[in-house]
Amino acid sequence: MIATIKRITANFGLVIITVAIAFALFEAMVRLLYKEETVLFPRYHTDYHYGTYTIRGIRPNSKFWHTSVDGSWEFVTNDRGFRDERNFPYAKRGSVFRVLSLGDSHTQGYEVRQDQTFSAVLERFLAKRKPAAEVINTGVSGFGTAEELVFLENEGIKYQPDVVVLGFFANDFDDNIRAGLFSLDVMGQLKEETHDYTPGVEIQNVIYAIPPIRWLSENSYFYSLLFSRVWDYFKYGRVESARKQIDETPPQGRAAGPEYAVPTSQATLYDIALATLLLERMQKFCKDRNIRFVVVDIPLMTKRYHFASSLPPQLAARLKTAGIDVVDSQTLFGSLDGAVELHVPHGHHHISDVAHALIGTEIDRRLLALEQGQLDVKLAH
Repeated sequence: MIATIKRITANFGLVIITVAIAFALFEAMVRLLYKEETVLFPRYHTDYHYGTYTIRGIRPNSKFWHTSVDGSWEFVTNDRGFRDERNFPYAKRGSVFRVLSLGDSHTQGYEVRQDQTFSAVLERFLAKRKPAAEVINTGVSGFGTAEELVFLENEGIKYQPDVVVLGFFANDFDDNIRAGLFSLDVMGQLKEETHDYTPGVEIQNVIYAIPPIRWLSENSYFYSLLFSRVWDYFKYGRVESARKQIDETPPQGRAAGPEYAVPTSQATLYDIALATLLLERMQKFCKDRNIRFVVVDIPLMTKRYHFASSLPPQLAARLKTAGIDVVDSQTLFGSLDGAVELHVPHGHHHISDVAHALIGTEIDRRLLALEQGQLDVKLAH
């Protein structure tokens, strides 16, 4: 009996050693061959319950790092999972002027320092004339307009914002379809479909509770490459499935690859109509509560030093007709095209600290113009 136990223990130890050696070899190979295109960007998603909805967000009270060939960036989240060291009570105190930033990984600030996001830049500018100003960055990687609407109506409004800023990026069209939270009915009106969308959260709740896995997610290129490939497989598969259900012809030739911060297809008329109605509902929600609503057109990297708008002409026209304020990327960044890096050159190509700074200052300019009664100020529309 004792001999059997010893044999089993020895065999188990041999398996562990073999696996460790194999992992080390794969790690060395990935670092040698794929380090430039591999990123260590753990998501740290978990589930949040907002009203009747259950959607994802970033794990609260966390501290973690993102790393790529371009650098390393620290993330610190508060008790609500927002990228901020401060906790914010729902009720504003005294003369607090509060801005709520909604968006995806661009708004959250992938590939930029925590104090360089456009939310942080905006807060510092506002503080020059509003010492009690607070800008709450609620961006969540992977969010589309649908999830941002759910968050605003069921949670964000509790923070009593004076201004709501929404960062719109080109892959939001796919994200809205994939989430399936809203659709268009036969009359072309917005229809609520489901109240639950938490992709990958169950497995993340398990693996990120294990310290060695957390360490691997921030330090192992092999683990990150493997995790990303599995994630992308299910992500793009869900988009195709959702498009088939709404009788759209799925885009052809799409290959699952690294999840760059880029769209995977051209927006269809259905995509544009859905995005428009989601944004119009957000605008009305804000207007009914005397909240200023601003949409930021997050620029899309086409090649290094060059960009395009995230808003197709049809969507831009509909937003203008609806009277929605839009920080248009062509107007804001046009003179810099071809000369300045508005996106991080490698990694996932999120907007750079330069782009964040310009967005933050532009929003501040608009708010100042409004306060001074310059209602006819020319908007970057």
